[in-house]
Amino acid sequence: MAPMVVDLILGWWLVAASRAQQLPRPSLSLHPSQGVSLGDTVTLRCHLPRLAAWVWLFQEGGWSYNKGKEKERDTAEFSFVSTLREHAGRYRCQYRESWSEEASEKSDPVELVLTDVRYPPSSISIHPEQHVGTGTNVTISCWNKDYGATFLLHKDGSSAPIKHQDSSGGGAANFTFLAVTPADSGTYRCSYRPRGYPFVSSPLGDSVMLEVTPTPAPPGTPKLPDPTGAEEQSRANLVMALVRGFVAALVFGLGVFFVIDALSLWIQRDDNCVSLSPSCSCLMAPMAVALILGAPPRRPEAVQLQVPCSDSDCLTYVELQAKPPTTRCPGPPADPQPPTIYADVRTGGPH
Repeated sequence: MAPMVVDLILGWWLVAASRAQQLPRPSLSLHPSQGVSLGDTVTLRCHLPRLAAWVWLFQEGGWSYNKGKEKERDTAEFSFVSTLREHAGRYRCQYRESWSEEASEKSDPVELVLTDVRYPPSSISIHPEQHVGTGTNVTISCWNKDYGATFLLHKDGSSAPIKHQDSSGGGAANFTFLAVTPADSGTYRCSYRPRGYPFVSSPLGDSVMLEVTPTPAPPGTPKLPDPTGAEEQSRANLVMALVRGFVAALVFGLGVFFVIDALSLWIQRDDNCVSLSPSCSCLMAPMAVALILGAPPRRPEAVQLQVPCSDSDCLTYVELQAKPPTTRCPGPPADPQPPTIYADVRTGGPH
């Protein structure tokens, strides 16, 4: 009988554990999240991923509270006035669905820290000075009337303390920043938590300003090469060289095209001239070549015609150019005239 009871208990526990694991964990938030003083109203909101019938709020080491959840809302709010130090602490929440008897896992904790104005604020100082250059070591010191407390360093703009340190009975703490940079610039304040009250804090004390300015390199210090800048400059030079080469090739190609087009035009004009007047081609071709090549045209020389001798008479005819050649095709003359002049040269006696 005993083994059967053990099996039933173990099975029930396994079923309960599996159901609890199947329920998503809720989340908890605190309002206001910081700067809560004794006597302020505090609200804790439990955000529920499922419809729930009951929600519980737990304080670790302290009290718990439960309430029924409204169906049309996905959060359950717990508000109270923090009139006691005992209200400070760490909180979690948990929920149960209406159809199940099993509860979900507890949420991650949130801390409620109460500020007690009955504790005097701590003092603060900065060394070596407020205005320093990059790479300087800076120390911010905080102290009080030896409450044996834990000191916290706050920076304006940060929601939580950036550093904390337990005092060794001297009532002081030193926060050192090694090789500060401009990112460390800002306004700093100190607070402390008395021993035995880890969630009770003193008010924030006076502030100090830290301003970090970039330090210029000493004269004669070689500048380190910038690999990124050199690589970008090399790429820019390569692109520029490609563009220049493309433009040069384009200009050269256009020049060759125009020369070929001009030659084609001259040849076409010569062909048209030949079809109109055969003698024109003899004049235009040399002129076109001369114009393209830049050489002056040659004048046709005189042509001698030798006539075979007959008996004792032998005549020699010389063809003389009447006028210099022209690049224009001559039209039909108004009065037909012989284009050449013949001279009769006699080598013998009278004829």
